Amino acid sequence: MLSYWLTLCINLHTVLLLVNFMYQLAYCSLIVSHPVGKQVVTMIPGDGVWPELMHSVKDVCKQAGVPVVFDEKYISEIQPQQNCSLEEFVDAVTKSTVCIKGILQTPTGKGNTSELESLNMAMRKMLDLYANVVLVKSLPGLRTRHKNIDIVVIREQTEGEYSSLEHESVAGVVESLKIITAAKSKRVAKFAFDYATKHGRKKVTAIHKANIMKLADGLFLESCKEVAKMYPLIEFDDMIIDNTCMQLVSNPYQFDVMVMPNLYGSIIDNLAAGLGARHSFAEAQGKNIANPTAILLCAANMLKHMNLERYGNRIESAVYKVIKTGKVRTQDMGGYATTNEFTNAVCKVL
Repeated sequence: MLSYWLTLCINLHTVLLLVNFMYQLAYCSLIVSHPVGKQVVTMIPGDGVWPELMHSVKDVCKQAGVPVVFDEKYISEIQPQQNCSLEEFVDAVTKSTVCIKGILQTPTGKGNTSELESLNMAMRKMLDLYANVVLVKSLPGLRTRHKNIDIVVIREQTEGEYSSLEHESVAGVVESLKIITAAKSKRVAKFAFDYATKHGRKKVTAIHKANIMKLADGLFLESCKEVAKMYPLIEFDDMIIDNTCMQLVSNPYQFDVMVMPNLYGSIIDNLAAGLGARHSFAEAQGKNIANPTAILLCAANMLKHMNLERYGNRIESAVYKVIKTGKVRTQDMGGYATTNEFTNAVCKVL
């Protein structure tokens, strides 16, 4: 069965310290349909500034003549008045098989919701979005501390610390369970090696804490080693999560494809990009200052996946050209351009 991509995007509202953009792609096992004429793409505008960024996507796709129709589903955990239920969203994605999603803000702290499981976690579980793929790649023409970064972070995101299994055993004592299974560990490991093979990557590194969590992370590591034996042409090694964080900062070039359990993936992809990923950037809402680069590149990669490579490549090249030229850049890239001005510059190139 073909994979499909649920595109999860980030904002670029802070100064990039390590790389120039990061976008996230989550996969599940559903068949991608290709109807005659325009293809339907489910769109979740998201919270905070993200509805504004989704307008950039629609404007750029329209300018490029992309044959897609966006089916917008407004769903939110912090705005319960939004008109789409989780079930309606899942049904829409199941039918379209492709979704581009803005960030959904998850409330923090006890008392925000009666459910331990967040909306994002529920979506992953219901659609079995088991592999979250984060591409950390330098953009041409944008000065950063490290140049020519090209790392793939693959995160298992249906179990681990995000299993929503917490309880207060006695007053003042809370137990939070971490679930690691051989089946899901092998599945994400195989995905990582398949990805490396398909995209001409040379090495896969398993990230773990098996020296302390000998059973849980030990099982994950052994599962990765077992899968690695089936791919003799791909180099395999492993690294403890503590050391990984230090190595990423000091020598990121040693990494190619990285595969890891849920929580470590959340930490590593944030560290690798040098910014806080997956924020709704609510403080920028309505100010026309957010950088649409990441969401536009996500849209480009989504189109490539949909066999609309010509359109995806055009949009990607247009974004690169605007950034490399250096005349129109948002504040986080050292410029003064607004969201609309950056979007219009991309449209002009197209």
